[in-house]
Amino acid sequence: MPEVELLSPAGNFECLKAAVQNGADSIYFGTDKFNARFYATNLGLNSLKEAVTYCKLRNVQTHLTLNTLVKDTEFEDALSLAKEAYEAGIDAIIVQDLGLAKYLIDKLPDLPIHASTQMTAHNLQGVLELEKLGFKRVVLARELSISEIEYICNNSKVEIETFIHGALCICYSGQCLFSSVVGGRSGNRGKCAGPCRLPYELLAESKESSSNKKSISLDKGYLLSPKDLCGLAHIPRLIQAGVKCFKVEGRMKNPEYVATVTRIYRKYIDLALSGEEYIIDEQDITDLMQVFNRGGFSSRSFK
Repeated sequence: MPEVELLSPAGNFECLKAAVQNGADSIYFGTDKFNARFYATNLGLNSLKEAVTYCKLRNVQTHLTLNTLVKDTEFEDALSLAKEAYEAGIDAIIVQDLGLAKYLIDKLPDLPIHASTQMTAHNLQGVLELEKLGFKRVVLARELSISEIEYICNNSKVEIETFIHGALCICYSGQCLFSSVVGGRSGNRGKCAGPCRLPYELLAESKESSSNKKSISLDKGYLLSPKDLCGLAHIPRLIQAGVKCFKVEGRMKNPEYVATVTRIYRKYIDLALSGEEYIIDEQDITDLMQVFNRGGFSSRSFK
């Protein structure tokens, strides 16, 4: 059976330790700059070095999230951060900005650069272009079906990473401008305000005369907020498809969430790789629901 990596989130050092102690193969985290989770606690430069050391001693890899769009005036600062992470021993850097990624690939050829899901790599042609540029791994857009994922895996040589658990967005990964338009806080700059998580009312105009138009309420509630993804049932199929890494969303979540989700996905990845019958314990689903959910889970049909 192929080796499969479990990649867990860390919004702070306690979450990092929770992930490591519950079986993560690798951890991804950001600093206070160029990070798509700007409002997480994140790690300072000294903490980054400490985190890398902590993980290396336990044979766990570390991935730095440098995954926002970078302005021209910020380019040198972004390079400086990447170089400091490289010198600290980071195992990979996850990048959204294409220009920054290409520069890092050229200047630091022995440092794996991963294409962030924010790059919206949602078809084979896009993945092949990223492969040509020298990316080591592509984190696919979260909207793909298992057949699309398998097609990409079978027709490319780059490592493929997919999200397996956690929050889903109403828009294609990396393409949402909702927060930027309504609040001036861009998701592509790490400052999404989450307007899709608010309640809304769906209205329609009545068919009365134009002088007496009225709005009719068709629905109300959290109409733009998808349920969180739970891909537990699909792990064997995704491994068969050729996925190299399963990624858990949640750098804004607490250590209990990180520990619980990592522990459960570690259990079922190992089970899938063991060749034994793949049966999910309902208590594990209950534990996942209790630690965090938005009214239940969404399980993609993966047809």
